[in-house]
Amino acid sequence: MADDKKYITSEELSKHNKSGDLWLSIQGKVYDVTDWAKLHPGGEVPLLNLGGQDVTDAFIAFHPGSAWKHLDRFFTGYHLRDFHVSDMSRDYRNLATQFTRSGMFEKKGHGVIYSLCFVSVLLAICFYGVLRCDGFLTHILSGGLLGLIWMQVAYLGHDSGHYNIMISPRFNKLAQILTGNCLTGISIAWWKWTHNAHHIACNSLDYDPDLQHLPMLAVSTRFFTNLTSQFYGRKLEFDQIARFFISYQHLTYYPVMCVARVNLYLQTFLLLVSNRRVPDRALNLLGIMIFWTWFPLLVSCLPNWTERVLFVLASFCVCAVQHIQFTLNHFAADVYVGPPKGNNWFEKQTAGTIDIDCPSWMDWFFGGLQFQLEHHLFPRLPRCHLRKVSPIIRELCKKHNLPYRSLTFVEANKWTLRTLRAAAVEARDFSMAPRNLLWEAVNTHG
Repeated sequence: MADDKKYITSEELSKHNKSGDLWLSIQGKVYDVTDWAKLHPGGEVPLLNLGGQDVTDAFIAFHPGSAWKHLDRFFTGYHLRDFHVSDMSRDYRNLATQFTRSGMFEKKGHGVIYSLCFVSVLLAICFYGVLRCDGFLTHILSGGLLGLIWMQVAYLGHDSGHYNIMISPRFNKLAQILTGNCLTGISIAWWKWTHNAHHIACNSLDYDPDLQHLPMLAVSTRFFTNLTSQFYGRKLEFDQIARFFISYQHLTYYPVMCVARVNLYLQTFLLLVSNRRVPDRALNLLGIMIFWTWFPLLVSCLPNWTERVLFVLASFCVCAVQHIQFTLNHFAADVYVGPPKGNNWFEKQTAGTIDIDCPSWMDWFFGGLQFQLEHHLFPRLPRCHLRKVSPIIRELCKKHNLPYRSLTFVEANKWTLRTLRAAAVEARDFSMAPRNLLWEAVNTHG
């Protein structure tokens, strides 16, 4: 029987990889998502980063089964002639199917209820400590408690950004605004914009915004070549100011983490007042206004400026543990330059992530993100299942000779500091840069 299907090659597909002409392949069928890209709930950036490629694994990772029925309206009529599924991808897709059939993506447990109750109790204690107690130490401890609250609330916001933690999408959006904008002052719109790009381009120096921290931090000497950030659309200048800060970054790392929230507040503001398309901009702005109403009012209730400053510093320093955790998961992992590839999804996630080994009774503290690889492979999987699937992922990595890195919190800190120090040393001796950059170009995992 004659094959009536129309075919194009991967090379032909790769030409449709930009805004205004954006095609993707899923399971060998080619789709035109040019007009859909700007309406895509996950943002336009992930589609552009993977444009002109087969993206089956990434599609499976980020979308529930109900999303498949929406693809037909984008079908171009073409199939990919040289469509091929690697053994690694086949095993990954089988595992995703296994998790789906077992109902793991739908069974969320009672963690959200427990977390909300826990946060409510902590918030009540914090307010009581500020409003009803007079002791200096009580006030500072209340600030530290607020930092712990921000950590726990951020985990809830993170969960709600990847899957529905509430009974409906509308209530889930409300939970996002409440946990992100209203309670932490960080816009859920900003988080989605950057976080989805991070997941897709995990540890790409020029595509992953979570590695682009010049002039304060650089995890690789490749940043010394003035890389262009494809995410921000600007050159990351390695000037004299950046060189100075990078030269001492292994010493300033923890202090920088203590004030990292200031940068997040600034990034939130810049996005919400920009000309960029921002979903639910008004709702996000309202949430931010609520935060910047109650937080300054709470601080103003303290008796003097010394206690006010120390209260804020205590909250920032405690919450810095979370910022440190985020960097431990990626800073010391493998990096590369260039766009992500759709045909090595599993491999890039294993190369770019580091798990934090901790006992099960500490899972609440790390919010599930200690299982960073498991989360990156299955971002829609509720955190209550991550520990269960960890041994399965470990065995799959072993089968395909891929790294599965799980370090204690202390070890992960040492790895990160070692990475930062290595780049700091090169920044100080930039006269050796040509030789060093050539060495790294050869040895960087890409």
